[in-house]
Amino acid sequence: MKQLNASFIISAEKLSQCPDFSLPEFPLLGRSNVGKSSFINALCNNKKLAKTSNTPGKTRLINFFNFSDKFMVADLPGYGYAKVSKEAQARWQKYLEEYLLNRKQIKSLVQFIDARHEIQKNDYQMREWIETYNLPVFTVLTKADYISKGKLHSVIANVKKNFSGDVLPFSAVNRFYCEDVIEYLVNLCQN
Repeated sequence: MKQLNASFIISAEKLSQCPDFSLPEFPLLGRSNVGKSSFINALCNNKKLAKTSNTPGKTRLINFFNFSDKFMVADLPGYGYAKVSKEAQARWQKYLEEYLLNRKQIKSLVQFIDARHEIQKNDYQMREWIETYNLPVFTVLTKADYISKGKLHSVIANVKKNFSGDVLPFSAVNRFYCEDVIEYLVNLCQN
């Protein structure tokens, strides 16, 4: 099984605190508890690298991970649910927009959709925002191990119909499609 070593680098609240490096970067966008941290852990086969939680809204900062000096992954706070004040949510939104629009190292955004459910309203809103700014993006369908292969094909077709860009299935539980995703990320870095 192909995998990459990964290490946690730093957490940042805003763009000015982000690490200074030249590796291609992939920010992870998705609803709270969609599986962004589990995705990071599955890619490097280390269940303890990125902190996972059953409680939505635990990620509050931009967490940077270096994957074998090939690329960086930035785990962002989930959208759609967080038990924080309106002021804190407004501050997050401002800082995340500043980061996503001005960070030069970003190669492509990665939007996560839970394969078990219909695309949610806030997923559509996020994609609309991404397309408004014409940012590169592809979709990862998490929790693919929870549905049959036949249903997975129809879920992929539905997401492709609604969202532009490539759609990759993924399972953090049994690491299905893990090698495909690693290969996809490495190929993007070379373009």
